[in-house]
This record gives sequence, C-alpha cells and structure tokens, in this order.
Amino acid sequence: MDLYPYIVIASICLILGLGAGFVMHRSNYCIAGAFRDMFMFKQTFMIKTFVLLVIATMVLFELARQAGMLTLYPFPLLYSPTPANVIGGFLFGIGMVLAGGCVVGTLYKMGAGSILSAISFLGLIAGSALYAEIHPLWASFIRQTTFFPGRITLPQILGINPAIAVTLISALGIMTIAKWYRDGSLVRKAYAEGYMQPWKAAILLSLISLVSYVLIGMPLGITSSYSKIAGYLETIFAGEHLNNLAYFKTVPLKYTNPLTNVQLEGGGGPRFDVISAIQFPLVAGIILGSAISALLLKEFHLHFKAPHRQYASAALGGVIMGLASRMAPTCNVWHLMGGLPILAASSILFLAGILPGAWTGGMILRKLLMTNGRGPS
Repeated sequence: MDLYPYIVIASICLILGLGAGFVMHRSNYCIAGAFRDMFMFKQTFMIKTFVLLVIATMVLFELARQAGMLTLYPFPLLYSPTPANVIGGFLFGIGMVLAGGCVVGTLYKMGAGSILSAISFLGLIAGSALYAEIHPLWASFIRQTTFFPGRITLPQILGINPAIAVTLISALGIMTIAKWYRDGSLVRKAYAEGYMQPWKAAILLSLISLVSYVLIGMPLGITSSYSKIAGYLETIFAGEHLNNLAYFKTVPLKYTNPLTNVQLEGGGGPRFDVISAIQFPLVAGIILGSAISALLLKEFHLHFKAPHRQYASAALGGVIMGLASRMAPTCNVWHLMGGLPILAASSILFLAGILPGAWTGGMILRKLLMTNGRGPS
C-alpha cells in the first residue's frame, strides 16, 4: 500500500480539525445548542449564526465550483433522497439535545474537559454498534423508498443550473443576514477573555469546510469513525459476531482524491482505509484544538459535577445520535455544513427531520432534568 496519499490526507485533516476545535471552543459554537435554544428558550441568536454558516458555505462552494476547484460535485457519500433522511434527522435531533451537543460539539467540549461529553462520546460508539445489528433491514428500507434515483441535489431534480438556485437563495439569505447585523442581533455581549463572536466562527467554519471540500474531495464528516471504533472494540470482545455483521463489510466510499489523484476507498469497518485517514485525524484535531484553546485561556479542567439524570441523558443522547447518524445516513455536520449548502435533497430532508426532533428532545430534556420548570433537580 502506498502510504503517501494517506499521510497527505491525514495531515490536512488534522490541521482542519485543530482549527475547527479551536474556533468552536473560543466561540462555544454548538449546532445542537442553536436548535435547543430556539425551541426550549425561544432564543434565536445562535440559529441566526447557523443560517450565516449555511449561506456563507453555499456561496463559497458555488464560487469554488464556478472556478473549477470542485472536481467532485456533488461530493461522495451523498445519495438520492429517501424517508430515511427525515427519520434519521428526527432521531438525531432528539439525541443531540439530550446529549448536550452534536457529534462535533461533543468532541470540542470533551477536549475542554467535559466528562458529560465524554459519556456522550461513548454513547455515540455504542449507538454506531447498535446500527450494525439492524443494517440489513434498514438498508433494504432505503433501497425500497429512494425516490428521484440518480439525482442528488434539488437543482438536479428540477433540471436547472445550480447557480440559479444558489443565487436566489443566497441573495435572500444575505439580505436577511445584513438586516440582523444592522440591528445587532448577530452580536452577543461578552466580556470573557479570548471569546470569539459566533458570527465570526460561522465564517471561519465555512472556510474550513471549503478547504476540506477542495483538498479532500468532500466537506467535514466524522461519524464513520465512531463505527470504526465500535468495530475495533467488537473485534476484541466479540470477533466472531462481528464477522457476521454485513455493515462492517460494506465499502460505500470509492473515489479519486482531488489532491493526490489516487483512487481510494473506505467504509465503516475496523480496517485502515481512506475514511480512517480522513476522520480519525479530524476527530483528534477537534479535541486537541479545543484543549489547546482551553489551556491557553487557563480554562481547562475536568467537569464532573452534574446530576445523575444529566449523565443518563448524555449517555442516552449519544446512543441515539450514533444510531441516527447511520440511519440518516451521516450526521448534522455532513448534512448541514456540507449537503445543505449544495442543496442536496437528502440534507434538506434531514433538516426537515432535525427540527421537530430537536423540539421533541427539548421536551424530553425538560421532563428529565427540570423540576416544575424551575431548574435542575
């Protein structure tokens, strides 16, 4: 095996992860928190920065496409729409609110010392392992319910140039964002040293997504790494059972990396492949980048104190997210920071599911952790 392309890819993803983790910690940027705050507390500040993130990424991706920088469009591992996108999104919305962070929010909070997020991380691994048990049934459901086969994005379905749809949507989005900026609703008053305004974080994260797309061939994605970890653990403790699971034998990614021009492939099974080279360094980078930020601010410490029910919520949310990210398939980072900006139909359906899911998760969380609506019990 020629290791050169894997070393190049892993190095880039580590750097991207370091940047993303640092930015997210400095801004406390959490997509799960944006949806949770909107439904539980009627606060729209963070959801506005999420809109900025999507629109900025949409514009950057389209400019890169027009410049011929995106050799893979749509990018690999996006599929034609199916109800599985909505169902997976709904479950994911519940899980991320219960866990207190999405798949990437869990990582940067864990990097800053959150034990609750570490529990959610373990839950993500367990949920990924759980999906492997139902994969044949769920894969059959996806095959039977896929519509518009062969067409991935909304412009493909409508038969129009992507530039037309992107121009119309981004123009409306930019006008709305400009209004928010003028009235000050994109800025949060903060006095903490080193704090980064979330709108700035949204711009930086969109740039990180662009670099990933151009150099790696796809935007950020991390949840297959949880499946791989689950597979490695099953290899140790239940190797014979793992050999009977079809999911760990699948190889859904086969593509030519645009930077090295080498044909690569990968899957969720416990083996070294291009997904290992992409996602493990990215995960490590996010954790390490957040830890570096916290250490520089002298804020790193292990957070243990939390009600037992909050630990239970974190574990349950992690399991649900891990399961849902495989059912959707893939997670909020992939869909909302990658698929949605190119108007992938599956990502639009994922968003349609995550909205009521986050609302439902908020109601469950309120019942689980609140007493008479006054605070943690």
